[in-house]
Amino acid sequence: MSADTPLRCGFVAVVGSPNAGKSTLVNALVGEKVTIVTHKVQTTRFAVRGVAIDGPSQIVLVDTPGVFAPKRRLDKAMVNAAWAGVADADAVIHVVDASARDRMARGESKSGDSKMIEDDERVTEGLQRTGGKAILALNKIDLLERDRLLAISQNLFETGCYSDVFMVSAKRGYGVDTLKTHLSDLMPEGVWHYPEDQVADLPSRILAAEITREKVYLRLHEELPYASMVDTEVWKRLRDGSIRVEQSIIIERDSQKPIVIGKGGSALKAIGEASRKELEEVLGCKVHLFLNVKVDPKWMNRRGHYSDVGLDFDV
Repeated sequence: MSADTPLRCGFVAVVGSPNAGKSTLVNALVGEKVTIVTHKVQTTRFAVRGVAIDGPSQIVLVDTPGVFAPKRRLDKAMVNAAWAGVADADAVIHVVDASARDRMARGESKSGDSKMIEDDERVTEGLQRTGGKAILALNKIDLLERDRLLAISQNLFETGCYSDVFMVSAKRGYGVDTLKTHLSDLMPEGVWHYPEDQVADLPSRILAAEITREKVYLRLHEELPYASMVDTEVWKRLRDGSIRVEQSIIIERDSQKPIVIGKGGSALKAIGEASRKELEEVLGCKVHLFLNVKVDPKWMNRRGHYSDVGLDFDV
């Protein structure tokens, strides 16, 4: 890059239905894991910023919560955060699971496919209301044939919501570099907001909670309901350079506690080991992680749990 090349920096909101692959795409564009990815829908609860660099451009990717029909206070706060990310962005990517639409068209839909398409329609309706244009990223293209992809692309493009279409497989990396180059060209001229070696904008305490929450979901699968969270209560740097982290996994009912703890504490131990290992990789130092389980039936209605991660409690 020439010294005379002007720097560019801007924000890109990544929106779409839950489980469309938004977080996976953000991680692929950044080149490192900056946001948690699980099989459970609505894993991302607040806007997480990942920082990608392409030549003179710094691209700040805002991985937003999925757009869906909100029912509870937390749901409403998440959807509000998604649209707030769109309003503040220099560019918007709408990630669509092409494989779900293909299965629906062939009459071979899986559980959740129709709901995912309904959520996509909420995104297009929102874009139409604001008059904005988004970049359509058809994801999971490795799961279907090209002629079907083109049909899906044309159908969506006719909504008038999109300026460009990119075919990608976020998981396998197909098409990601081409999309990244396009985003680079869209960024406005300006100084970079983050140091060159910073890949995410997330406080360490929140990052630690997110990593542990991911391990909870991955370990317990469908056994544990969606309504759970992790709170980092202690974050202390010790004299030897290591970090002591104390966290609570918060659930809604006493009946869920044995699920999280597991027989003889096996589940909680496995969650802790997996989380500690990743924290040490991310932080580059030894981590002493201590987990406990708390029951709080009203955690979803406590203001502090929202303000800590930038969600609007009063939406």
